[in-house]
Formats: sequence, C-alpha cells, structure tokens
Amino acid sequence: MFRFLLLCCLLPMVALSQKQPPPIYWQNASFEGEPQDATVPIGWLACEPFTTPDILPGFWGIYQEASEGATYVGLITRDNGTWESITQRLSRTINRGDCYTFTLDLAHGVTYSGYNQTLKLRIWGSTDKCTKNQLLFESPMIDHPEWQAYRVEFTARQPIRYVLIEAFYQEGIFRRKGNILLDNLSPIRWCPRA
Repeated sequence: MFRFLLLCCLLPMVALSQKQPPPIYWQNASFEGEPQDATVPIGWLACEPFTTPDILPGFWGIYQEASEGATYVGLITRDNGTWESITQRLSRTINRGDCYTFTLDLAHGVTYSGYNQTLKLRIWGSTDKCTKNQLLFESPMIDHPEWQAYRVEFTARQPIRYVLIEAFYQEGIFRRKGNILLDNLSPIRWCPRA
C-alpha cells in the first residue's frame, strides 16, 4: 500500500518535470572579452548602424568591477539621436504562448566620458535579427552605480528567435547623452502559467 501511495505522489511530479522545457542558455551571458571601446562581445551582434557598445571596464572613465566575471557591456545614447543595441539568436525558438523568465544585472556609469545621464534598458523579442516585434521588458531609469538584479518575465505573443537589448530614454526621444551597464544574464527558464 505504501508503494502505491508513493507512486501516486511521484507520478504527477515526474509528469510535470517532463513537460518543462530545458533552460535556454545565452552565448557569453556575462559579456566576457578583452575590454575595448566600440566592440561587440563574442556571441552578440550590433544592431544600430555605425555604433557599437563597449566592453568594460577600462574605457571612457568606467572602472567599476563586473557583477559576474571580469567584464560587462556599456550601451549609450547620444545627443545626435543615435543609440546602441545588441542582439543574439537563441539556441531554440520560444513558442507563442510560452512564458519564460530570466534575470540581468544593471547599473549606471557615473563618469562615462560625458555620457553620464541616466537611461532605461529595453529588451525585445523577434523572429529576425535586429527587429523589434514584441517588447519583453522595459526597466525603470537606472540611476544606481552599484549592480542590481532585475527580473524579466514575458509570454511570447509570437515565436521568438532573437532577443535585442537596447539603451533607451523616452519614446521617440533618444537625444540624451546617457549610459547603462549590463552584466550577468541568467538562463531563460520556462515559467508555468497560473
């Protein structure tokens, strides 16, 4: 009788664990690389023409330590209306209707060579490289110089194959000399819907 009860309790848990898809791992989730200005970390692609992020610390007056690993990425917006963004193709497609979650660490560089105003970070999902089909996350204005973790949770309204991350200020207004620092993306994990 005890074995029967144990089996009845374990079967639903086994069935639930089998339905949960495995995590989606980022390529270079902590933006490791040789610190350089105007350089995209390995595993990532730049999206905005003629503008690329920086691998930090060590350039533009930014020397704070990474939240994970040795380096991180800095994204800026300029007063000429340009901004920086990066993208990555996921190892597998997130299907329409699926709920997923991940975390990332954000900070503000206080002395980013004149690009010192605060910004937001936006994350988009899409089926094509460098397109913005679904807004997955928009942070508050990041004004803290210390690293803080932020949680992203979204339900795909369409298949998502690419994730785009961009520096952002206000809808239609990028004319601001600001920066945002990004590090330590956790794996993208399936979240059960209530």
